Amino acid sequence: MDERTIMLNLNSQQRCAVAAVRGPVCILAGAGSGKTTAITRRIANQVWERSFPATAILAVTFTDKAASQMRTRLATLGAGPVRTQTFHSAALAQLHALAVESPGQILSSKAAPLRQIANTLPKPYRFRPAADLATEIEWAKNRRLTPLGYLESLGDHEPPIPADLMAGVWRTYESRKEARGYIDFEDLLELAIRMYDTDEYARERFQARYASFTVDEYQDVNLLQQSLLERWLGQRDDLCVVGDDYQSIYSFTGASAHYLLDMPRRFPNTTVVRLEDNYRSSPEILALANRLVPHLGGAPKRLRSVLPPAPTPSLCPFADPDTANRFVVQHLRSLHDREGIAYEEMAVLYRVNWRSEDYEELLTEAGIPFHVADGAFLARPAARRLMPKLKRSRASDVAVQVRRAAQGEGWTGGATEGLGERESTRQNDLGRLVRLADEFDDGTRSVSDFADELEARFSPQGPARGVNLLTYHRAKGLEFDAVVLPHLEQGELPFKRARTDEAIAEERRLLYVGMTRAKRYLSLSWVASGKQRPSRFLAELGAGAGSPAPRRPEGGVDREEVSCELRALKRWRSARAKADAVPAFVVFHDSTLADIATNRPRNTRELARISGVGPTKLERYGAGILETLAEAGAQATS
Repeated sequence: MDERTIMLNLNSQQRCAVAAVRGPVCILAGAGSGKTTAITRRIANQVWERSFPATAILAVTFTDKAASQMRTRLATLGAGPVRTQTFHSAALAQLHALAVESPGQILSSKAAPLRQIANTLPKPYRFRPAADLATEIEWAKNRRLTPLGYLESLGDHEPPIPADLMAGVWRTYESRKEARGYIDFEDLLELAIRMYDTDEYARERFQARYASFTVDEYQDVNLLQQSLLERWLGQRDDLCVVGDDYQSIYSFTGASAHYLLDMPRRFPNTTVVRLEDNYRSSPEILALANRLVPHLGGAPKRLRSVLPPAPTPSLCPFADPDTANRFVVQHLRSLHDREGIAYEEMAVLYRVNWRSEDYEELLTEAGIPFHVADGAFLARPAARRLMPKLKRSRASDVAVQVRRAAQGEGWTGGATEGLGERESTRQNDLGRLVRLADEFDDGTRSVSDFADELEARFSPQGPARGVNLLTYHRAKGLEFDAVVLPHLEQGELPFKRARTDEAIAEERRLLYVGMTRAKRYLSLSWVASGKQRPSRFLAELGAGAGSPAPRRPEGGVDREEVSCELRALKRWRSARAKADAVPAFVVFHDSTLADIATNRPRNTRELARISGVGPTKLERYGAGILETLAEAGAQATS
């Protein structure tokens, strides 16, 4: 390790950050601006210049993966034994080394004990996902609340179940946990704080060991973590923080960008460095994302791309959801076939988990591999609990049986207003199962057959990897060659539960995060008809009233003619499925038939362009499809 290696290939802003080896330092790092490079080189420079020995430096971040990546980079630079950990692993190590008593056994998850407690709740609430209850407890603990003061501290915050019930759940959880000698991850931080507050020996030993601190993703720090960091520092100020308030999207955990933005006030001699050269996204993508900047507030940052030009992002309104969803699939296939983009380098982002269902089904039908990062439809709680029951049933009244099973799992059949995101997803999943059963039920097939069809319709074919389907929150920290942001509508983004100015601001930051995940290709789309209105953020991007008319099915064909041809295609499909002794969806899905009827292919070459018509189906069914279309067209004009 030498100074030349440390400063190699850094831009002027990064060099400034790396050269500031003594704190306090605040690095405001825009998306894709090389922040990890800057902070690891800075730590290496601290060791090289002998500002601090490697053993006196503690670097913390939020995930084991990020800590491991930082550790690997530091090792490559030859920085020595710098300690790189998450907040929680650091607290655990300190408790083991310095606490008088063992902290206790750590709960791997709150879900199991909370599920037992939730089962005792009144019926409307006992089906609420245990993860929602766990998130609420974490929200409170990250704000250093206690069960005793929980109700008085809620303010505008809405718990996933009535507040008095939630307080009781939390009290019961704490008492059972304590009785069994367990602690959870938030307890780790709280116990470490209390140790340093009450044990002078532990405090002196720690502060004698560590003298310099680096905190990554500082915009995601909550009060609990900040309180521990303050105990680590004591009266010292050798602290370097790096973060981007534009990417502060975890308020549901108690995270706040306030600590990042307030750094110069807390430490008046803070060196502030802005990283604004972007190494990820094309100039065209950043030009669009930067239109949101005047509305984001916080610390001004305007990203500049260092990459060559790329295609202009597409902004596409649609007349109906089906057309919008089919466009997404066609766009992904086009990027793969025409631009050579690997499916693994594509991502479709959405606000809530249940949106994945639309694309899971369409991509399965189109033969496009995909991966659902946040849990696929059949792997989420609703389907996971119902599928074993469905597989065992030979009853032929499919719709009745599935509806009854869904109601047994607490399906309300109504609106999901006021529910948490997980319960909203569960209710939507149950509702989709009921709707699919209604469509499937023809009196001749069983519930077990319905379960088999679900697996065929929603299970990706081929390799496990493919197009990434994930939420905006899960996408943070990732990047893809191509990103698709569908359903940019009011109620979706911003989400319908975002009612305050602060909540709307965070939804805007989610959109910014989504846009800045893209390297070369970015597509934004929305439905603009009926009750659905474009997202308020589209006007801020310049895509409001001046955007093109909503897209309808290609060709501008007469609706009645399409309807006639679609009916003819469905009759042909029914006959062919019966002759082949297979379910109708195995021949072609409804959406594929609708595309065929709309686009009216005249030959096999045009038919092959339609999503869902692969080489095998083209060979097997192409002649029958074209013949049916020709006959239906002749009848329509006669």
